[in-house]
Amino acid sequence: IPFIITHVYNSNNYMLGIIKMREKVSKVGIISLLVFFLLMIFANPFQSKFTIISHGIEEVNNQKFDQSYVAYNKMLSENVKDSLVNYQGFIDSKAEFEAFLNTFGSVEPTEFNSWSEKEQLAFWINAYNAFTIKAIIDHYPIERSFSLVGIFYAPSNSILQIKGVWKKLEFKAVGRMVTLDEIEHEILRKEFNEPRIHMAIVCASISCPDLSPNAYTADKIEEQLTQASIDFINNPEKGVSIDQKDGRVKLSKIFKWFGDDFIPNYGTQKLFNHYSLKENAVLNFAADYLQSDEQKEYLMTGKLKIGYLGYDWNLNEQTPSSS
Repeated sequence: IPFIITHVYNSNNYMLGIIKMREKVSKVGIISLLVFFLLMIFANPFQSKFTIISHGIEEVNNQKFDQSYVAYNKMLSENVKDSLVNYQGFIDSKAEFEAFLNTFGSVEPTEFNSWSEKEQLAFWINAYNAFTIKAIIDHYPIERSFSLVGIFYAPSNSILQIKGVWKKLEFKAVGRMVTLDEIEHEILRKEFNEPRIHMAIVCASISCPDLSPNAYTADKIEEQLTQASIDFINNPEKGVSIDQKDGRVKLSKIFKWFGDDFIPNYGTQKLFNHYSLKENAVLNFAADYLQSDEQKEYLMTGKLKIGYLGYDWNLNEQTPSSS
């Protein structure tokens, strides 16, 4: 009998051990599957909408490109107010808007190369802004994406929620397919010695420069870039915020990201020993467009602590309260 009792006891312990081991294996398996699932989501973020989009491929009448941008001007004037955009308005006139977009693709390289530098610059600024609007309305209303940026960083209505918006979405212009990144970094920044493009191209976010209610045109582009720079620099929430009491100036992060682009034109206007060459250039640029003489003098004479403003990636859309 003692033997039988001992045997049963040991058997029970053995069975309990197996059950506990299975529970541990099950828990490990569930955790492993959960980790694998999350890794798959973040490694391959998905959206319900197609992300590689090509625009402007359709055949259009082989007519001379309208460098006065009459159709685009009409849509901008109707749908842009106080730098905020009525994206639903562009959706409502989608056929008209896409017909305009197609004209960018109708321009042949030989025609484009015959244009003046100002005509080419206006073309690419307008293309960037119009293609950005197109990217937004094709995903409007924007939905949160299942990605690290989409979940933990970007607002739910941000352009950052659109997968591949700058690097993968393609548009046709001057006879080839281009992305927004290519227009900004390979064309505008490399082919034109004009740092004020950063005040003119708009990434559909609150902290971006204001979207102009008028298309850029060759005959007005100098005046337009000047006004865009004035508007941006004198907006303390977007461009430059000067705190004389604290001895601090906060700049848009655009100047942190692209400050080197200002060095050729503004790097040597006035040199400050306590700033980097990039900071020199940005401060000189800011001083050129500040409208307050007091702020301008303070910026150019004080030894300031330089910081950067937060960047608001919320969509620059009109809402019932803003329209």
